[in-house]
Amino acid sequence: MESTDAVTALAALAQESRLAVFRALVEAGPDGLTPGDLAARLSIAANTLSFHLKELSHAGLVSQERAGRNLIYRAEFARMHALLGYLSRNCCEGAVCEVDPETVCTTC
Repeated sequence: MESTDAVTALAALAQESRLAVFRALVEAGPDGLTPGDLAARLSIAANTLSFHLKELSHAGLVSQERAGRNLIYRAEFARMHALLGYLSRNCCEGAVCEVDPETVCTTC
């Protein structure tokens, strides 16, 4: 991941509602959520939610898929992991990292 991509992703997440939307999609996993489910879960108005989803999508953190009459939004786990990798690259000054690899999510 390039620094400009990281800045775009971090800027998209640097807003409370967008962060809540992204976290809800991460929690939902690969099945994703419809905008209606997201709006109900987070108590966000539909037009406001649409704006936040557009920003997250522009940053590459969220994807959408049409399923019949519904849109399904999903967190882009590869992009999330790339951002986390970018942020933690060269951590611990070259020493063995304190993060336990066993706690890293393997289902996404």
